[in-house]
Amino acid sequence: MKNLLKTVTFVVLAALVAGMFGVASPSLAQDPTATPKPLGSEEGKLTIWVNAERAPILEAAAKQFTAKYGIEIRITTMGFGDVRSNFELAGPAGEGPDILLGAHDWIGSFYANGLVAPIELSDELKAKFDPVALRAFTYNGELVGLPYQVEAIAMYYNTDLVPTAPAKWDDAVAIAKKLVADGKAERGIAIPPDPYHSFPLLTGFGGGVFGLDEKGSYDPSKVLLDSEGTIAGATELDKLIKEGVFADGVGYDQAKDLFLKGKLGMWVTGPWELNNVINSGVKFGVARIPTMKQEAAPFVGVQGFMVNKLSKNVLLAQSFLTEFVATDEVMTALFKAQFGIPAWLPIRPAAFAEAPALEGFAASVAVGQPMPAIPQMAAFWNTAGNALTLIYQQKGDPATIMKDAAKAAREEIAKK
Repeated sequence: MKNLLKTVTFVVLAALVAGMFGVASPSLAQDPTATPKPLGSEEGKLTIWVNAERAPILEAAAKQFTAKYGIEIRITTMGFGDVRSNFELAGPAGEGPDILLGAHDWIGSFYANGLVAPIELSDELKAKFDPVALRAFTYNGELVGLPYQVEAIAMYYNTDLVPTAPAKWDDAVAIAKKLVADGKAERGIAIPPDPYHSFPLLTGFGGGVFGLDEKGSYDPSKVLLDSEGTIAGATELDKLIKEGVFADGVGYDQAKDLFLKGKLGMWVTGPWELNNVINSGVKFGVARIPTMKQEAAPFVGVQGFMVNKLSKNVLLAQSFLTEFVATDEVMTALFKAQFGIPAWLPIRPAAFAEAPALEGFAASVAVGQPMPAIPQMAAFWNTAGNALTLIYQQKGDPATIMKDAAKAAREEIAKK
């Protein structure tokens, strides 16, 4: 799902709006008076739906494909979020594209509706992709996307206040307390109080969202919000609120303002803030979130290309992706179009040389967990969000709050 330097990865903030080509269609357009209908799959031609930033790169690859195979490729641009909403409407009617670009957490609903085709990769080609990225695009044991970019939150640290990133959570907390006690910072450490940013507090103590089935896929029947590890993470959060390390009212915007002004020692968020941090003039580094009882695994988001299962040119679409997109040239061009962590491993050394801070985020990706793409994930955002609010506002015992959240999540999943 995202521009790593400009957009927020948090699932409820997906980007919307943009233009399309073709004939007006109120069923597909957000603004039927201004937005034309995108082209659909047509036998003997390849149609791709993509956001505008990536279109020029794919146009160059398309020319090479056409020169080799004599097959025309048509590229329709639209807003990133519009790719999903339009495909959900057009796909089942057989009017979707052959290839679309999107986020891995879209695939749950796509797969359930029979809209994404498996993509076969040779072992040699698989070895060139970040394994976490491939795992994110694997659903029900099938690879259904070709990844090109990954992201996860990590820890920015002000090197004037915190010269070396702490490797252990207890050390980070101790440093945070001392910075405030010595009057060197207004806050020592900040993690935005939402389920996305707070997830590493759960995994760091052995908790999570859902358990796994025998295929290694997320199992919605195994809700972990009331597991021993999740309750331990919630209890740690509650303790730190009581000690003043975290506080209700210090949300995303407040923490951002403090860090950019040099008044916050450590800030846990994503690479989409990198430009703002660089432009602030604050001296900083980026490191993995410190280890708690175990690795603090953040959610990993992945963007990539999917093949429409109802396409009239499935094999051609797969050939275009595996032969003309999965190359150093195209993956480098995609990186330069919108900076992010490449999922294509061969170009990472050059990418990190160009944007060194991305290496810290890549280290976070390496220990992260793909954000669940199953539709039942909505129950986590709802119930965990409410639970965190209660903990921050000190409205109850964290163990009881998480047990209630788990009960509510199970009920919400059962209803759907």
